[in-house]
Amino acid sequence: MHAYRSHTCAQLRAADVGSEVRLSGWVHRVRDHGGVLFIDLRDHYGITQVLADSDSPAFADIEKLRAEWVISIDGRVKARDAALVNPKIATGEVEVYATGLRILGAAEDLPMPVFGDVDYPEETRLTYRFLDLRRDKLHNNMMLRSNVVRSMRKRMWDQGFNEFQTPIITASSPEGARDFLVPSRLHPGKFYALPQAPQQFKQLIMVSGFDRYFQIAPCFRDEDPRADRSPTDFYQLDVEMSFVTQEDVFAAVQPVIQGIFEEFAPSKKTYADWPLIAYRDALKWYGSDKPDLRNPIKMQDVSEHFRGSGFAIFAKLLEQDGNEVRAIPAPKGPSGEPVGRKFCDRMNAFAQSQGLPGMGYIFWRDAEDGSGMEAAGPLAKNIGPERAEAIRVQLGLEKGDAAFFLGGRPEAFEPTAGRARNVIGEELGLTEQNCFKFAWIVDFPMYEKTDEGTIDFSHNPFSMPQGGLDALNGDPLTVYAYQYDLACNGYELISGGIRNHKPEIMYKAFELAGYPASEVDKRFGGMVKAFKYGAPPHGGCAAGIDRIVMLLADEANIREVIMFPMNQRAEDLLMGAPSEPLVKQLRELNLRVVPKES
Repeated sequence: MHAYRSHTCAQLRAADVGSEVRLSGWVHRVRDHGGVLFIDLRDHYGITQVLADSDSPAFADIEKLRAEWVISIDGRVKARDAALVNPKIATGEVEVYATGLRILGAAEDLPMPVFGDVDYPEETRLTYRFLDLRRDKLHNNMMLRSNVVRSMRKRMWDQGFNEFQTPIITASSPEGARDFLVPSRLHPGKFYALPQAPQQFKQLIMVSGFDRYFQIAPCFRDEDPRADRSPTDFYQLDVEMSFVTQEDVFAAVQPVIQGIFEEFAPSKKTYADWPLIAYRDALKWYGSDKPDLRNPIKMQDVSEHFRGSGFAIFAKLLEQDGNEVRAIPAPKGPSGEPVGRKFCDRMNAFAQSQGLPGMGYIFWRDAEDGSGMEAAGPLAKNIGPERAEAIRVQLGLEKGDAAFFLGGRPEAFEPTAGRARNVIGEELGLTEQNCFKFAWIVDFPMYEKTDEGTIDFSHNPFSMPQGGLDALNGDPLTVYAYQYDLACNGYELISGGIRNHKPEIMYKAFELAGYPASEVDKRFGGMVKAFKYGAPPHGGCAAGIDRIVMLLADEANIREVIMFPMNQRAEDLLMGAPSEPLVKQLRELNLRVVPKES
């Protein structure tokens, strides 16, 4: 018999009754039923029930066991009584009568439980991540992640893509986040960078004559943490293709992503209709460039109804160029319950909690004089019944419905409007549950104005401007890029673009963002050089694996699907990173740590 096990803890069935077996695993829990001891023995694969009575040679040793000790059990497979069969586990028809026991690894008192779903502080969970990972929920999340990656690879191979690996140590590049720098021992005073993405390398692969590339790529960005973003590193499905248009990339990617969601979330509906929504429309309609389309609410511009109206706040705002008034329709939900003043007041308080003065509203109800329907609320009184009725007609609302209003510069109120839209959809029961809805967000602006008034890239600097070189001769803020994102249920899952493969366009594009040709040659010399020797039109994208698994696992925090994540302060509590370097290490690297100024 094998030194540790003849079967895993998920293999034994009724057909094995009478067999002599050896199992190894962790003591999940021990139960004493008046002279009969029961052990739930757990390994990676499942759980088997082990029992011992006073006649068992292993009884005295089993009495000493504690939770999470690693043991090896010899025993005989017995059938459970029909009334004691456990249908919740694969081995539920049988149990093992213990005849021998070896302790392979004793455990100290646990700092956190493994059995059950006890909610422990995240600091404890991350410090003892190896214990946290033994819990069913997290263990299953990691297996889901592994299977998703395996399925991604197969789907890419089946479409004729080839997997190549790109360097982990490279040069710094401006991609919207801070680099992690690595000092060079052989070149004092110089630094490598961990790649924020394999962007330049995958484009060079296309220039080298390979046609369809993919990689499960680690990426490193020194970013501020969020619930859906790791502060240090993440993995993405990286894709690039030659001789393609934007639509070709969409056609190649959709079967992969849609297939993954259908395979690993079969109980939820995955919509096959992936609409294309312009970036500017996404902000206007949903207040976000990653809209949650499960919520049917679409915001509208209602500025004309307030221009010159009796509601002085909005009327005065609209006298200034660039200001707008947007409406968030709030139709009554499936229950048919009218949207009344109490709900409107709650949403007004929500807007105030987001840092805005408030959020105006109108709700439509039965007229107090019995004459039909009327618009109610302070805002309705200020603008009068005719304007209120015109707003209702434009928004397609009926009696029992409401609308909320925000005004000013769109970029100032759109984020709050988007969050308010989400809250309204959830609270009124309008947001569809148990489904995934995707949308391609397209036509991103190539440039944006910084707080200092200069022009910089708004997204990926390597995207081809729509209109090519001619488009760069006018106002940079009117230039759109062949840049696209895939949104799903309020999250960005994919970002990509058709690349700028012509040196003259690249030089001009970077010049408008404040990078002279000399700087482009210095920072992107390898890629620019390659483009001068015949570069094909090419494009691609990258899908965030962590975020995809987070959605499939129905988790709200990305750390629940990463094996060994950092905490919100970008610290590894288990391994003690970041740590102070040794003096010897600093000397070898010709570095000195300068104390931070207080």
